Amino acid sequence: MGFICGFSVATGAAARLVSGYDSYGNICGQKNAKLEAIPNSGMDHTHRKYVFFLDPCNLDLINRKIKSVALCVAACPRQELKTLSDVQKFAEINGSALCSYDLKPSEYTTSSKASVLCPKLPVPASAPIPFFHRCAPVNISCYAKFAEALITFVSDNSVLHRLISGVMTSKEIILGLCLLSLVLSMILMVIIRYISRILVWILTILVILGSLGGTGVLWWLYAKQRRSPKEAVIPEQLQIAEDNLRALLIYAISATVFTVILFLIMLVMRKRVALTIALFHVAGKVFIHLPLLVFQPFWTFFALVLFWVYWIMTLLFLGTAGSAVQNDQGFVEFRVSGPLQYMWWYHLVGLIWISEFILACQQMTVAGAVVTYYFTRDKRNLPFTPILASVNRLIRYHLGTVAKGSFIITLVKIPRMILMYIHSQLKGKENACARCVLKSCICCLWCLEKCLNYLNQNAYTATAINSTNFCTSAKDAFVILVENALRVAAINTVGDFMLFLGKVLIVCSTGLAGIMLLNYQQDYTVWVLPLIIVCLFAFLVAHCFLSIYEMVVDVLFLCFAVDTKYNDGSPGREFYMDKVLMEFVENSRKAMKEAGKGGVADARELKPMASGASSA
Repeated sequence: MGFICGFSVATGAAARLVSGYDSYGNICGQKNAKLEAIPNSGMDHTHRKYVFFLDPCNLDLINRKIKSVALCVAACPRQELKTLSDVQKFAEINGSALCSYDLKPSEYTTSSKASVLCPKLPVPASAPIPFFHRCAPVNISCYAKFAEALITFVSDNSVLHRLISGVMTSKEIILGLCLLSLVLSMILMVIIRYISRILVWILTILVILGSLGGTGVLWWLYAKQRRSPKEAVIPEQLQIAEDNLRALLIYAISATVFTVILFLIMLVMRKRVALTIALFHVAGKVFIHLPLLVFQPFWTFFALVLFWVYWIMTLLFLGTAGSAVQNDQGFVEFRVSGPLQYMWWYHLVGLIWISEFILACQQMTVAGAVVTYYFTRDKRNLPFTPILASVNRLIRYHLGTVAKGSFIITLVKIPRMILMYIHSQLKGKENACARCVLKSCICCLWCLEKCLNYLNQNAYTATAINSTNFCTSAKDAFVILVENALRVAAINTVGDFMLFLGKVLIVCSTGLAGIMLLNYQQDYTVWVLPLIIVCLFAFLVAHCFLSIYEMVVDVLFLCFAVDTKYNDGSPGREFYMDKVLMEFVENSRKAMKEAGKGGVADARELKPMASGASSA
């Protein structure tokens, strides 16, 4: 990607993009070399620093460009020029000729070619675009085609105006509500450790009542239908009544089987749910000792934005890179020929890979900080900034691990995106079989991507614990996850649902506050759009914060699994875990002793953890 950026800059693309160039290949604001067989090329435009289009409103919607002759001028016309006399006067006063280079300003009103070589009248008032030296019309009414394409979903323009008016009038309220969602998310991350047990019991009670209630209603409807007298039913509807009765019986039996299976699962998982509650409690303590973890989404978002800006700028450079080629109209275009014309494909792959790399760096940073917290017995001996220490380890030792993990995700994501593009292009053209195969492939790749994402995250945690390479860490993490499959299922069902309830709580609280505040505003009539904006922002903020919480819980679980696998609490093999998790282990041991099993399930001597992790 560095080569692509360097190539686009070295071939003059940077200068052409920033300074602009005319229809003859001359870059504005500098001296230019003569291009073979191209008239008006090689001109000195040192004092002509702006690109001016003779007909800026002639837009090509398909190719997304302006179909007009471009010239380099000394100044943009700040006022509308209605006649050629005004154009001539502007050139004489400002020294900025707006007609073709072949026509002198004194010939603007006398030459017969002026109607072709001069700008279309009236010349709209324009101003230079900051940093890009293009004269753009001040009044954008000539871009009405683009505007029409954007607002075709609104049949009544007054609706659009009222919506925009609502947003503009309530901008202070929107800002305040967005800040409220931020505060609520931070508060929820602190108190969720105290309400996790309540949330789990509420969830359990709702599931039990819902399954029992649904099953009971179905059996009641079946009994009622069966007792109803058949003599009152006309012969034509008797068959329909019997089908309905049979369907109710099938539904009732299915609901009963589902309820029984659900109860059995909850019976088996009840102790694992206790582990989920304990992990949420410890995660709350982690954020108290490592408050900077809260700001990880901001740094990640900032890094992504910087990379995306760089990526877009390089893409724009590529759009103006290459050699000068004369088109059908006799004007100059810059095109890349040969294998280099496919560079933008690799640039697209780089967008996916490096975006995943940045997200993986966040996961490794969080994992390293939480691992340091977990495997430090005396929390008073924690490093001054565990997060910065984790970033330092990431840069010095684990960039290859993160690069490999993100590359694996890229290898899965690219085929899925290609299939999605093919599916969108063939919409309405393919047969049912092809559509089914495409959707199945897309779904399978999506599931594989999600599984690999989860495995990668645990591999980064294993790397932070043992300082092993990616493949070894992924294998170790996979073995631990398989050995604790029921616990993983409990954490990823109960835990995720708890976090989902937290997101819903923040969105509903922010939305309720928005309704109460917006209801007292009488400056506008439509406040649906401001409320939607606030709720979307609240969900985004809650998702960013609680995703970090979820990440911390997953890291803590793997640390706990490694801790219980390598240690048994005996002298010399003491646990590293928190008191809350220790209570969970003690309760599990008591339950096992009561069942006649006794002892620890697995106290085998396994390979030790990395010394750096144990002494952290």
